[in-house]
Amino acid sequence: MPTAIALAVVASFCTGTSSVCQRLGASTAPTGERFTPKLLLYLVRQPIWLAGVASMILGFAFQVVALHFGGLALVQPIFASELLFVFGYMALIGSRKPLNKDWIAAVAMAAGLSMFLFTAAPSGGRLHPPATTWWLAGISAVGLAAVATGIAYLPSRRGSSTSPARRAAIVGVATGISWGFVAAVTKEMSTQRNVLSALSSWTPYVLLGVGGISILLASHALQAGPLAASQPGFTIVDPLVASLLGVFVFSERLQLDPFDIVIEVLSLAALVWGVITLSHSRLVHGEDREVAAHDRSLKVELNVDV
Repeated sequence: MPTAIALAVVASFCTGTSSVCQRLGASTAPTGERFTPKLLLYLVRQPIWLAGVASMILGFAFQVVALHFGGLALVQPIFASELLFVFGYMALIGSRKPLNKDWIAAVAMAAGLSMFLFTAAPSGGRLHPPATTWWLAGISAVGLAAVATGIAYLPSRRGSSTSPARRAAIVGVATGISWGFVAAVTKEMSTQRNVLSALSSWTPYVLLGVGGISILLASHALQAGPLAASQPGFTIVDPLVASLLGVFVFSERLQLDPFDIVIEVLSLAALVWGVITLSHSRLVHGEDREVAAHDRSLKVELNVDV
């Protein structure tokens, strides 16, 4: 268990780095009202965005190893700590200092996550769920992500388009659903005996397909509006969906005695409050003009360095 937790924290650092780099790359992309793969054609020419993708791949590698040593319900909630690293980055590169409320939110996140994992004590689970279970999980996850994306880009009854912040938030939720399913498939792949057995299974090919969709969704969420809008979907929905899949697909067990449930609910409430509060901190709020200007200047410097 300690090995899985340590690897998950390292993976969270990589994904947090990826979110910041991809946001910097996507912030200058032309805005659009439609969901289109053309956005990726712009982003692949941005070195800072490519650095974010590289960091995401590195995080995925650490995630695979972490899931080899621990279950979904143990490893994936740790990815909520990604926002702590995003918070740290913005505190360093931003022009404003953290408020007391920001630090309280960071402590609440860390304490809530630690208490939840200690109390729930995820354990057990089967290695290879049956195909019917995977079909049900896949159809449900892809269907929910598709519905959320459609809602984000459908015009309102009055014909007006969805606000940038609302669109970023909804697509962020769709991204979190997709990433949660990716984590479940990653867990399945991590149980293979070796690389050859993994390549002969269905998992790497599903990962390529769903992973590509997830990158496209994340790019649109980061481009559509402020990081404060999209980050809660990334940080909360991803581990929530993955943990549910861990319980219902892999039959992982949580401690569910009445007292334990009370502590777990309170811990999750503290975690969610911390995520939402930090996401709307002035350090990460993408609509702040001063921070946006600093981001653009940083991006130019990084492009020159690269």
